[in-house]
Amino acid sequence: MADLSGRASQACLLVYDGQCRLCVTARKGLERLETHPDATPIRMVPYQSEEARQALGEGYRQGRPDVAFLVRPNGEIARGLDAFLALLPGLKGGRVLSVLLRFPLVKPFGYLLYWFVARYRYSVFGQVPLAGASENPGKPSRETPHK
Repeated sequence: MADLSGRASQACLLVYDGQCRLCVTARKGLERLETHPDATPIRMVPYQSEEARQALGEGYRQGRPDVAFLVRPNGEIARGLDAFLALLPGLKGGRVLSVLLRFPLVKPFGYLLYWFVARYRYSVFGQVPLAGASENPGKPSRETPHK
């Protein structure tokens, strides 16, 4: 049997707002997307979890996060749109989108759009109860039991 523990320790950690309806829906969509076999594995945890608090260290603030975070295995943290841009090469079709983002004004427009959506996400998309608040926050979201 293959050793999965080494691969899990090399996973990136995507930290999202577990109470934002848009963020939770985006997480579910990312879980359904196909990835390239050589892509770095990604685990997703809500910002409100102890695992997120530990991974973000001094960058963690109480309350609602302003952006999503991608914590790489080496501890480097990407924030906001940069967290999602780092995921693109591993997703099927993501490399094409990466090329499109190289055109002038596309990437700056993406940053502006991300800022706007992040700032107004609760008023536009609403809030959801934090899923699995009583569960082990270190568990990958795919292993969450259904009730």
